[in-house]
Amino acid sequence: MAVPFRKVSKTRKRMRRAHNALTAPGTIKCPNCGEMIRPHRVCPACGFYKGKEEVKKDAE
Repeated sequence: MAVPFRKVSKTRKRMRRAHNALTAPGTIKCPNCGEMIRPHRVCPACGFYKGKEEVKKDAE
């Protein structure tokens, strides 16, 4: 079975893991209601996409 010949230093280990951080998904403001939404998707709050109502929402 293969075993590392030398211990991996803290610096080398941390350099390898430097790219594993999570990133927040991009969001934009809905031009119709102002809710923060993912780009290129129907707004879950008002149902609008590109200025047109794509999903009917109840007026509450």
